[in-house]
Amino acid sequence: MIHIHHHEDVACLEGIVRVGDWESGIYVYVTDGMLVDTGPKVLEQALIHRFQEASFDSVVLTHSHEDHVGTASWIAQHKQVPLFIHEKGMEICSQKAQYPFYRKLTWGIRDPFVAQPLGDIHHSRSIEWKVLYTPGHAQDHVALLDKRTGRLFCGDLFMGVKTKVILREESIPTLMNSLRTVLACDFKSIFCAHSGYHPDGKIRLQQKLEHLENLSGEILHLHSQGLSPHEINKQLFPSKPPIIAASSGEFDSLHIVTSVLAERLPFPAPDSILEG
Repeated sequence: MIHIHHHEDVACLEGIVRVGDWESGIYVYVTDGMLVDTGPKVLEQALIHRFQEASFDSVVLTHSHEDHVGTASWIAQHKQVPLFIHEKGMEICSQKAQYPFYRKLTWGIRDPFVAQPLGDIHHSRSIEWKVLYTPGHAQDHVALLDKRTGRLFCGDLFMGVKTKVILREESIPTLMNSLRTVLACDFKSIFCAHSGYHPDGKIRLQQKLEHLENLSGEILHLHSQGLSPHEINKQLFPSKPPIIAASSGEFDSLHIVTSVLAERLPFPAPDSILEG
């Protein structure tokens, strides 16, 4: 079931993915003839009906993770509209899905597709969107800003104020720099790929940055006191969300600790940090 909400001339298509007791919202957006993200493969049949009804001339993908590009192949074959992604995501999208089984079980197995490179500006039917490169969560992550109205499509840049687990390849320092890049722009609302529309989005992104800055300070302080990364992790994140075990550690709060230390210490390799 796909629910549709409307905010600021944006059609917000909301789906829910459930695996056991776990569930996650996922949003794709249509505005001014542009589709932002395509949703996961597991929602393809429900989304197809909405895509057939919708009118869009281009698709912009905020990054290449499977919950954002899962139905891109169907769109390419049946809607015959161009798909755009940051150049670092083009090769990933053109290949067969190469991510762990638990993610295939959760989001489905996306098919390969061809995407074109995004420039610094993307034009929908009547709007010029500023493309902001925002790595940290993914190396090919972007956000889209309409400077005229102050709307920001932020992909997975937000998700929530407090970060409790991240993927092994994510970088908290890089994410903080991306948040600073975005916060330097003039906008009010955000459209998040997992938590939906936030009219006070800039405030929420500022809160997220402040939380990560404070958390990073705590990590560095505890490390200066002689605590190991595992000890820091245990102290700052005493509870262990089920995703840690379900992902065999691909998602873990420990990666928050090691990514902060890797940025500030003379031995950046995570394995070296864990030996400390």
